[in-house]
Amino acid sequence: METKTHKAGFVNIIGNPNVGKSTLMNAFVGEKLSIITNKAQTTRHRILGIVSGEDFQMVFSDTPGIMKPAYELQSSMMDFVKSAFQDADILLYLVELGEKALKDEAFFKKIQNAEMPVLLLLNKIDKGNEELLLEQQKHWQEQLPNAEIFAISALENFGVSEVFNRILELLPESPAFYPKDQLTDKPERFFVNEKIREKILMHYKKEIPYSVEVETESFEESESIIHIRSVIMVERESQKAIILGHKGSAIKRVGTEARKDLEKFFDKKIHLETYVKVNKNWRSNSSQLKRFGYDNN
Repeated sequence: METKTHKAGFVNIIGNPNVGKSTLMNAFVGEKLSIITNKAQTTRHRILGIVSGEDFQMVFSDTPGIMKPAYELQSSMMDFVKSAFQDADILLYLVELGEKALKDEAFFKKIQNAEMPVLLLLNKIDKGNEELLLEQQKHWQEQLPNAEIFAISALENFGVSEVFNRILELLPESPAFYPKDQLTDKPERFFVNEKIREKILMHYKKEIPYSVEVETESFEESESIIHIRSVIMVERESQKAIILGHKGSAIKRVGTEARKDLEKFFDKKIHLETYVKVNKNWRSNSSQLKRFGYDNN
């Protein structure tokens, strides 16, 4: 009897900040693994989302948006993007309708010269008309003659299954890289941190969300409940006061909303305690960045 071949590979999603990379990966995986907000630089790490079938495994990688780094944290974020080129079997280059170029020319040249298959995904097509879509398809075909172009709306789940099927066709023959029931490479604490950070991105303005890092100090699970203790790090005392809000009202809202989402994510009752600490200039301190998982070596 003929044995069925198994396909597996790394499918890496790259693009400018805020074009919908996290939304796309979550659409593929069917779980809310990556933070989605309307603020740029939401994704700071490289997050893997794993989709497995009987005879295939796709390992999707959501990377931070490409930008010119302004401080040490952003340099570490760009290292995650560089690594996405190194192990990709298939590259998904996500652009927004109306966009004309990548924010970093060197990265764009890498895409133009890529040896692996490149799928250029024109996202947010629900926000434009047919004329603009045709003009954009022509523009990108000239810029990237080596790419296959797909028009999609990740948010509306339009065109996503066509891209999925094409990826399946392009996947190399290989055994699975991860257990078939695994959804991601990140530990539970990572998702707690990301969920709290998502709520901070939603509720605070200006530089506050970008000055914040979350660290989960304890994650203790029993049969009926998970007890979690997380620390929100800020760079200055003035930021700590803003995070706390009047009589702690702002931090309470963040904690309540994060807890509700985490209960859905883990499908269990959650007891979440949040604290705020000042950790001066952590974004520019390489040893602190390493501690928070931004060391990509």
